[in-house]
Amino acid sequence: MSQNRSTRFIPLIIAISVVVGIILGTFYAHHFSGNRLNIINTSSNKLNDLLHIVNDQYVDTVDLNSLVERALPQILGELDPHSVYIPAKDSQQANDELAGSFSGIGVQFTIRQDTIHINNVIKGGPSEKVGLLAGDRIIKVNDEEFVGKICTNDETQRRLKGEKGSKVKLSVLRRGQKELLDFTVVRGDIPVNSVKASYMIDKGVGYIQIDKFGETTYPEMLVALAKLSQANLQGLIIDLRGNTGGYMGAAIQMVNEFLPANRLIVYTEGRKSPRQEYKSDGRGSYQNLPLAVLVDEISASASEIFSGAIQDNDRGMVVGRRSFGKGLVQEQVDFGDKSVLRLTIARYYTPSGRCVQKPYKKGHDEDYEMDLITRYQRGEFFSEDSIKQKGEAYQTSIGRTIYGGGGIMPDYFVPQDTANITSYYRMAVNQGLVVQYAYEYTDDNRQKLSKFANSKDLKSYLEKQNIVEQFANYADKKGLKRRNLMIQKSSKLFERALFGNIIYIMLDDEEYAKYVNESDPTVLQAMELFKTNKIWPQAPAPVQINGK
Repeated sequence: MSQNRSTRFIPLIIAISVVVGIILGTFYAHHFSGNRLNIINTSSNKLNDLLHIVNDQYVDTVDLNSLVERALPQILGELDPHSVYIPAKDSQQANDELAGSFSGIGVQFTIRQDTIHINNVIKGGPSEKVGLLAGDRIIKVNDEEFVGKICTNDETQRRLKGEKGSKVKLSVLRRGQKELLDFTVVRGDIPVNSVKASYMIDKGVGYIQIDKFGETTYPEMLVALAKLSQANLQGLIIDLRGNTGGYMGAAIQMVNEFLPANRLIVYTEGRKSPRQEYKSDGRGSYQNLPLAVLVDEISASASEIFSGAIQDNDRGMVVGRRSFGKGLVQEQVDFGDKSVLRLTIARYYTPSGRCVQKPYKKGHDEDYEMDLITRYQRGEFFSEDSIKQKGEAYQTSIGRTIYGGGGIMPDYFVPQDTANITSYYRMAVNQGLVVQYAYEYTDDNRQKLSKFANSKDLKSYLEKQNIVEQFANYADKKGLKRRNLMIQKSSKLFERALFGNIIYIMLDDEEYAKYVNESDPTVLQAMELFKTNKIWPQAPAPVQINGK
């Protein structure tokens, strides 16, 4: 009887168990699937969650660090053209460019025929102290052969740079020596000067060339100005052509030297960055010095802050060609692995209120990247009438009309000089034959050329050496067939390019600038403004109505 009673409850027990099982199964199914859906659908950091899921669930093993390194540039590429991610391996070099110094061996070099050629040994630097010479070829680094395909610019920088006090052994081949010479160089601080040239270009007129705005640029400029002042400085040309920018603070400090008190230099503003104005403090030592600023299509960022402040305040004349058009401000974020993020946080505006940033589309904007080529193709480098600035019109302090939305348009436009350019000349330059020959010529004649301490004397010597004819023979052997009529037509261009490169290799930036500036159309235009007393901007004549 008891057996029958227990048997009666078996179906009930089974039914209850099934229900409980269904309930528990449903609970766990909803619990876990709900968490997964919740992660994807409601998380505030979907990217981190995606990486976590990939790392946890993906079918194959994934190197997340490598995945992130490749993804970051793509993400920033969807923002604007100047927000960038710099990997750790490249960040030191990127920071060195603006830091004013780096630790290395103290040589300037080029790589030719898969070999490092030392062009110049920095005076007082580590390499000069141990006896390395210009013209030496580095064959081994730390007893390992370093020639051939491995010998790239990046790899050379990596091997020659290093911590201050560290040592590197170099084995070099020197002309006239059959065996390799060994040198152990102790790395030291190598200055990186941003003021490349400063000299009196004419009676009373000084010239300063600045190639970037770094940590030491402002004090370098003050030293240059002090030197020029001792030579009776009465007017100044500041050459910012080819200067891609740098630190905004350096540009502000430098402009301050030339402006009277309480003049707006620049202001910045962004979504999370309230408007911040930067004004002159009136302590500048050169507030009344006549001033010309040279710019071209490469001049960007801090160069445009400087030239824009001078132009908008009617403080001097801007001469050259329309500048690049970068009006975005980046803030640097340093990651723990030494990689760097430079994120656009604001736009900067010149004193008149114009933003010089040229138009761009968010994302990978091919038109933006090709802008300089587009300018060239439509003739902007050769004709002022070809320049298309679509920005709003603004007024300078005395009422001159200027435009935003695409760089700084100079007060005096100077076209790129295309006279006497031939197809033969273009091919010689584009194939690198002019530079190659200059290096080979200096290597072959270094002992003779080293007797000349300045560009004037070296130029006089080179004028007697029939350099253009020697180059034509060299180019012919390299596969560029002689075109005598074209060579004759472009002879002055060839002479200028060849002499300039030889002077640069044998001497320094300043002597090179002295040589090329003798015939530089933009420099000559600036000089003409000083000579004709047109260096100070003039207010536009009032519009007359009905003869009144």
